[in-house]
Amino acid sequence: MAASLINRIESIPRRELYFFSLYRVLEAAILAALVFSPIAAMIGDARNVTLGGTVAVFYMVAAVALLLLGRNERWLVPLVFGGACIDILAATLITHALPSVAAGIAMMLLFNVAAAAMLLPLRFAMSIAALASLALVVQYLWSSLADGEPPRSLAELSMFVTSYLALAWLGNQIGHRARSSQRLAEQRTAEVANLVEINELIIRRMRTGVLVVDADNTITLANEAASLLLGDGGEASTGGLNQMAPELSRRLQRWRNGWQVDDTPLQLFPDQPEVQPRFARLLADSELTLVFLDDTTVVSRRAESLTLAALGRFSASLAHEIRNPLAAINYAVQLLEESRNVDDADRRLLQIIHQQCLRTNGIVESVLGLARRERANPENIDLGGFVRRFVDDYRQTLSIETDSLEAIVPAQPVQALVDPKHLQQILTALVHNALRYGRIMDEPSRVRLRVFQDGRNAYVDILDRGPGIPEGVIAQLFRPFFTTSEHGTGLGLYIARELSRANQATLDYVPVPGGGACFRVALQGPNTILSL
Repeated sequence: MAASLINRIESIPRRELYFFSLYRVLEAAILAALVFSPIAAMIGDARNVTLGGTVAVFYMVAAVALLLLGRNERWLVPLVFGGACIDILAATLITHALPSVAAGIAMMLLFNVAAAAMLLPLRFAMSIAALASLALVVQYLWSSLADGEPPRSLAELSMFVTSYLALAWLGNQIGHRARSSQRLAEQRTAEVANLVEINELIIRRMRTGVLVVDADNTITLANEAASLLLGDGGEASTGGLNQMAPELSRRLQRWRNGWQVDDTPLQLFPDQPEVQPRFARLLADSELTLVFLDDTTVVSRRAESLTLAALGRFSASLAHEIRNPLAAINYAVQLLEESRNVDDADRRLLQIIHQQCLRTNGIVESVLGLARRERANPENIDLGGFVRRFVDDYRQTLSIETDSLEAIVPAQPVQALVDPKHLQQILTALVHNALRYGRIMDEPSRVRLRVFQDGRNAYVDILDRGPGIPEGVIAQLFRPFFTTSEHGTGLGLYIARELSRANQATLDYVPVPGGGACFRVALQGPNTILSL
């Protein structure tokens, strides 16, 4: 339709318009039969045969024209109102020409008034009823003056006038309620359609794979995640589950039989993550089965998040136990430094102890800040000078004299925006790993910290000359609790990356063609505003 019923009353279904116009054609045919067929002799004498024939022909032509024009719904109100006026005029003239059928024509006109009232607004509907009533009164007076005796009694005239007005009002109310019901139905249909689309979108975009399998193990529906896990490249999977995932089909059959199902994860397709299948019946009496495929990597990340949350809570209580001995050691060092019996060599060792106490306390604070997601406090620093001081301080803690730690810093200053405490801990973790793992056999470690600038960003590369990192391990380097060492915790690189993100910096592993490993810290320039 040209317009929606919700917005315009003129927009009525074509079927109603067609049948109303078709009924008018039927009325015109009946009137023509009363005038031109042998039936005319059976209904009594006509008052004016010429007038009756002319009106019958005119009414037939008008009825056919309105039937053809009624297909255009844009002119609904003019067509229905005009057609009703033609009906009233034709009925009045035919009643005058054939007074013996006056009651039948008046009754036939009742349907026209009621139908028009259902399709028109109230003011037009009551206007049609008033015109029909006025036409009856005019025809009553006309017949009384012409013959001296009206074709119907005054009581009958009053009944028809009352019926026209009542039917017009009732028909309009019925039409209004019908339109309101249709409007509500369309609104509910649109809402249901939107909900269906939303549900389909949610199911399609769920990270959990969802399959609908019938009794013959045929996949009738699959969302994008399930299609990817089945190796279909994200397209909707339809086919046999036996051919696409035999092991999953076997587990499904065991579940249907009520047997114990294997809970171990399985891989449905090469190069796809392992999944944990779950089964559920779609309906109590349905043969369709819902198969949920949970990506084990997502489950693992959730478990890691829970573990890290527990670690954060544990670190808060552990911090108090660490700070107390640190404070006692630091206080003892200060007392020893005030002693006159300490020579210069021992005093230097006391300074080292004092510096390491401060550094350890800073590490504890950073870990707690990471667990509590505290804001970073970025400062504009000279990255080259910071790295020089870091290397000088770290050299004093090297346990093996043959290990080397070198800073490669450009002559011009390299400015960066970063929290110095966070950067201290990041470099400490990376250098510690480089010295520990960046050696070949029993050879000493050689670690270099290279500072450079590229555009607005500043970079620090931590390079070693060790065996490098295998390709299969690179993807898991920054995962929490992942370590290749029996004595490692697997948190060093993870915390370093999280601290980098807190400063809107990045920490990445960069392969070295000539051998060794390189971890690159990319820092924001000094004029960049952090949105923390």
